Amino acid sequence: MSLAIVWFRRDLRLADNPALTAALAAHDSVLPLYIHAPEEEAPWAPGAASAWWLHQALDDLRAQLGGRLLLRRGASLTVLEELLAQTGARAVYWNRLYEPAAIARDTQVKQVLRAADVAAESHNAALLFEPWAVQKKSGGPFRVFTPFWRQLQMLGLPDRPLPAPPLQGRLHDPAGLGGESLDALALLPTIRWDEGIAAAWHPSRAGAEARLDEFLASALPHYAEGRDRPAKPHVSRLSPYLHFGQLGPREVVAATREVRQLAGDFLRELGWREFAHHLLYHYPHTSDAPMDERFSVFPWRDDEAGLQAWQRGETGIPLVDAGMRELWVTGWMHNRVRMIVASFLTKNLLLPWLSGARWFWDTLVDADLAANSLGWQWTAGCGADAAPYFRVFNPVLQGQKFDPHGDYVRTWLPALGRLPDKWIHRPWEADDAVLAAADVRLGRDYPRPIVDLGESRRRALVAWDKVK
Repeated sequence: MSLAIVWFRRDLRLADNPALTAALAAHDSVLPLYIHAPEEEAPWAPGAASAWWLHQALDDLRAQLGGRLLLRRGASLTVLEELLAQTGARAVYWNRLYEPAAIARDTQVKQVLRAADVAAESHNAALLFEPWAVQKKSGGPFRVFTPFWRQLQMLGLPDRPLPAPPLQGRLHDPAGLGGESLDALALLPTIRWDEGIAAAWHPSRAGAEARLDEFLASALPHYAEGRDRPAKPHVSRLSPYLHFGQLGPREVVAATREVRQLAGDFLRELGWREFAHHLLYHYPHTSDAPMDERFSVFPWRDDEAGLQAWQRGETGIPLVDAGMRELWVTGWMHNRVRMIVASFLTKNLLLPWLSGARWFWDTLVDADLAANSLGWQWTAGCGADAAPYFRVFNPVLQGQKFDPHGDYVRTWLPALGRLPDKWIHRPWEADDAVLAAADVRLGRDYPRPIVDLGESRRRALVAWDKVK
């Protein structure tokens, strides 16, 4: 009987799983394995919110596999070598990851296994196209999104995902192989800060499918004009399911086939996800250093009090604080608001983009190194295809445009709930009578702004002049 190990990582699904399908096609049975080795992803080991999601996703995958998922922890290569010796398996299959640390680890694993005459196959389950498969006409990687997206469209977005393979009688029993319990991986918090996240999400394959169906049925028709309004349910919220591989991008494209004319703007956002991985693959230093080398000497400030006020949603700028509180409670933040809070940190507070990236990394359930790095560098002005540094999002004007009645702010800042729409995004400009009528006393019920928006914008532009 031929046995292969299928090494699950962030591909926690059965459908459109090329490694699983290939292993079952070539072998009599497979041993599904997950190895917990967060230290191998250093310096970007998964944060607390990601660990919470992973616990739920592994529990769900185990159920889909009828309980036959082996959990181990330790050095990945060591665990694989031990299991090959224990089981007599002579093949290992996995789906590729594209972060620098993962590439280095997987390259070593493949080399060592093949040197030991073990078949080692990797596949693409996470992206529409491999990062090295999309190139400029002149050769080399893209650094601007629009021509990159144009090239993806010319190549044709793949929309034929693999079906879930039949598993009856094909799964090797992991009993006696020294597996860990899921609880032993200690992925859940010991202090229960996760109630809001648990209420907001269903981190399962069924949850991913339901979310995709709901988005296509109710939100997609409003996506083009509604995606920038954080109080409206017009975005997909598929990002954590895509990150953990509970849903594949080919499945998403396939699901839009019958509504393709409506889906152009949405698929373009899927293109940004591809672009983020394209950039990180070709420029691996950008997870920790700016793409634009001028920013290596940028005069960032050191302001721990300002950073903590931003993290806690206590800056005194309502749209910024609402976003940061949504993040803390739900593990997610609307993309328009992500840009606004990132601009406020890097430009109004003049704090390093990496400080924001690390906070997002720990608190987002969809924390993805490629997307996180691209997003922060784009907003800070130091990345590929970045917003010009002199573009500073004004959170008051952004709020008035995209949250005109303050519904989003009122949801996350109930202390301001009785303020009139005119003042909801700038309560410090309201007169005492307005504040009193709304039962708001600045400095008691809600903070005064920690910076002047106009003056801090001018300070940021002066800093930029020093390095441009």
